[in-house]
Amino acid sequence: MRIVLDAQGSDDHPRTEVAGALAALREASGDFVVVLVGAADAVRRELAAQEAGALAERVQIVDAPTRVEPTDSPATVLRRKPDSSMVVGLRLVGEGDADAFISAGSTGAVMASSMLLLRPVEGVDRPSVATVLPTAGKSLVMLDAGANVDCKPRQLLQFGRLGAIYAQDVLGRERPRVGLLNIGEEPEKGDERTVAAHELLRGSELNFVGNIEGRDVITGSCDVLVTDGFAGNVLLKFYEAVAAFVGGLIRERFPDADPDAVSDVTRILDYTEAGGAPLLGVNGVSIICHGGSPPRAIRSAIGVAIQSVESDVVGHIRREIALRATPAVTVTEDT
Repeated sequence: MRIVLDAQGSDDHPRTEVAGALAALREASGDFVVVLVGAADAVRRELAAQEAGALAERVQIVDAPTRVEPTDSPATVLRRKPDSSMVVGLRLVGEGDADAFISAGSTGAVMASSMLLLRPVEGVDRPSVATVLPTAGKSLVMLDAGANVDCKPRQLLQFGRLGAIYAQDVLGRERPRVGLLNIGEEPEKGDERTVAAHELLRGSELNFVGNIEGRDVITGSCDVLVTDGFAGNVLLKFYEAVAAFVGGLIRERFPDADPDAVSDVTRILDYTEAGGAPLLGVNGVSIICHGGSPPRAIRSAIGVAIQSVESDVVGHIRREIALRATPAVTVTEDT
């Protein structure tokens, strides 16, 4: 198995990517190699600095000197930076020379380039970014996390199907509970789009448990949380702030608290520990990490990529979407 890692994606590249790759090679199970795509000389120097030793034999380097910057327009990356580490890495997956791609680079650029180089699965209207969020129980997968700000009800139904497949194949949930983020539990709550989405989800084959209010997300009331990218990204950014806020509050109010215990609490609340957000609905495994990801998040993302390949989550999505090509309910033009 060949896992491609954009070695120029993170804020602290390539140190973070090399450290994460070496940690995964030490700890993750399975027969795989990590393909580091980036400025070859810089990657080699970092491998030497981190004393890769024998692990270097399981690392391949593909030279791609150009980096996609956060300020680059996502829509123009493929045309203007064809030799960038992001584009070169995704081409390896798209052409069948690698099994999965991971980047902590520009989220918009990864999404746009994945759409063009991997192409959407036939029957998927809009591929969706799925983010695993911690809860008081088992973690849940939320989608969409920002790729699709304005969605139609039938697309929210597709998000439910994509999320259920991911929860089943990667998170190990036998019959994932699917919930719809809303402002109330009653089916008639929300705007027209949300009410229509509720009806479609309720009439589907999914294990739909109804509307989920914001206060119930953290309790683990579902395994898959369906929402549009606007609300999903707001919730994601809230989660992003909570870990640091809680950790700082504990240190301020309890200065004698065990630092390891405080770190453990913030780690539990940190969604980046889950290992990145897969772009579901494209013909390949493409995982997006936060730009400020530490090495452990890169390590976790590699683990998620391995699980996604081994479980054939992309093939499962293709089969399921093909099976559901004809909707079980009649929808109007608005849905």
